[in-house]
Amino acid sequence: MDNYKLIADLLLPDIKTTTEYYEKIYPERQLKDGAMITRFAPSPTGFLHLGSIFGSLIDERLAHQTGGIFYLRIEDTDKKREVKGSIEDVVKGLKTYNIFFDEGSIDEKNEKGAYGPYTQSDRIDIYKCYVKALIEKGLAYPCFCSNEDLNNLRKFQESIKVNTGYYGKFAKHRSIKLKEIEENLASGKEYVIRLKSQGTPDKRITFRDRIKGEISMPENIQDIVILKSDGLPTYHFAHAVDDHLMRTTLVVRGEEWLSSTPIHIQLFDMLGFKRVEYAHTSTLMKMDGTSKRKLSKRKDPELSFNYYDEQGYLPKAVIEYLLHIANSNFEDWRRENKKKAYTEFFVDIEKMSASGALFDLNKLMDISKEMVADMTAVEVYNSYIKWAEVYDEEMANLFKSDKDYGIKVFNIERESEKPRKDISKWTDVKKDLYFFFDELYDSYNKMFQFPEFMDKKAIKEILTKYKEFYDDNDDQEKWFNNLKKFGESLGYASKVKDFKKNKDKYKGHVGDVAMVIRIALTKSSITPDLYESIKLIGKSRFEKRLTEAADFLGGI
Repeated sequence: MDNYKLIADLLLPDIKTTTEYYEKIYPERQLKDGAMITRFAPSPTGFLHLGSIFGSLIDERLAHQTGGIFYLRIEDTDKKREVKGSIEDVVKGLKTYNIFFDEGSIDEKNEKGAYGPYTQSDRIDIYKCYVKALIEKGLAYPCFCSNEDLNNLRKFQESIKVNTGYYGKFAKHRSIKLKEIEENLASGKEYVIRLKSQGTPDKRITFRDRIKGEISMPENIQDIVILKSDGLPTYHFAHAVDDHLMRTTLVVRGEEWLSSTPIHIQLFDMLGFKRVEYAHTSTLMKMDGTSKRKLSKRKDPELSFNYYDEQGYLPKAVIEYLLHIANSNFEDWRRENKKKAYTEFFVDIEKMSASGALFDLNKLMDISKEMVADMTAVEVYNSYIKWAEVYDEEMANLFKSDKDYGIKVFNIERESEKPRKDISKWTDVKKDLYFFFDELYDSYNKMFQFPEFMDKKAIKEILTKYKEFYDDNDDQEKWFNNLKKFGESLGYASKVKDFKKNKDKYKGHVGDVAMVIRIALTKSSITPDLYESIKLIGKSRFEKRLTEAADFLGGI
């Protein structure tokens, strides 16, 4: 035991603080029974993706619905892969999706909460203190193996067909003596600190995953690295120390971490910590033909957090769809509670899918359409402008040049029992509503795609004669009745059923007439209400477009 103490002092001479000190300054949190303490712990090695938003949403909901604490911890011990600005991007992303944390890093310099620092690189002395405690108990040791040594070991293990790794009789420095340590240090050899695993190959560890149920896995027998040669802890070790001292009760993470759980539980046990609970969320999948596959950063742009911002999805729609993935009963709850905030829905960790969760972008679009349809025209205008100022400056300027007109564009078919549901994301606006602006009517879509089954001469007749027939003073009912009379005067049935009964008698029906006028007005066959569109565009612009469309057909 004395030798272990000497080894610990030799390796970590500057660490004078005891683990008891940290246990006192980070005491058990005084919360009500059942309150969960959860965390979102990203690495600043990239930017947010859909899985990050999904995991942090579940963390936040579980903590806040139980009266607990949700905190943000930045795991930045892999300095080689760190991307500048990542922390700010994470905080901004969470704020965008209304995922608010109670404690944690605000940016690279600031944080809030009494259980910090919340950035791992600021906690190095804490980790070293617990590493030193393990060395003093003979549960950790220095390893001076070079990369070449480890490669040679792996090749040898492969040649004799045994599991590769640094463990048992293959752990060269497992029983290293003080004198050898002193000699290696004197010669300037680099070293790492390894955990002296207490696992054995014939034993299994059993734990209850809050999503997947009871799981049994082989014990960890590897002497894993817990402190790297640069003095930084490994992810595994820092994770255990931080979750203990920050008093985490539940770790929600992707199922790709499931294989590491025996290591983490072993660390908790060897450090003398109370085990945390784990909940491993299913991998987000998508349909690829008739089979499912994992969402891929390379193949699927919708995995990126930025995709939803760039496309202009309502953040609330993304959140509600992720809740639908999390708990299948959310859809029924929302149907019965249309006006309630999603925060009133109780996320049940036990009801989360234990297998691959299927991500359906079309379902998200449907949810988003419903939400946009429930907004007022002013709300739509303001939200769209905020997005367009960043992602479509041309559209932002067009809408802002006449705000009242812009609001009226969004108000078509909005104040009715069944408001239109054509906008699922803000990129739809230019695609679906460009024709309300002369600049885009002339340039965005240059073709008039009239129905191929209609004779060009008949189309031109409608375009030419309707200008004389149209009365700008008609209300909607009278306008439609007059449209039917106009069609009848040219040989079109005023009712579709009449045309279907006797197709030889008519050129077509009133819907065909309306379609020709619609395409002339908008260059599109799918648009908002035709009457309201004509009224908003105005008689002179409407008649000008009828003329342009007729000219497009040329001499017939």
